[in-house]
Amino acid sequence: MYNAAPFKPFIIHLADGRPIPVKHREFMATSLSGRTIVVYEREDSFNIIDLLLVTSLEVKNGRTSKSR
Repeated sequence: MYNAAPFKPFIIHLADGRPIPVKHREFMATSLSGRTIVVYEREDSFNIIDLLLVTSLEVKNGRTSKSR
């Protein structure tokens, strides 16, 4: 998902149930070992994630539905 072209925002789901949104690849950084990533959010907050705790990735199709 990180290298997808074009990039599509996605959500990382963790074993503890937390969803971590990734709005753009520039908001992610990986450790040298590749086991840990940092996902930055607004206002300089960030999440440090052990990739062994990732349960799934969710990609939205980007379509919006209009209700009547």
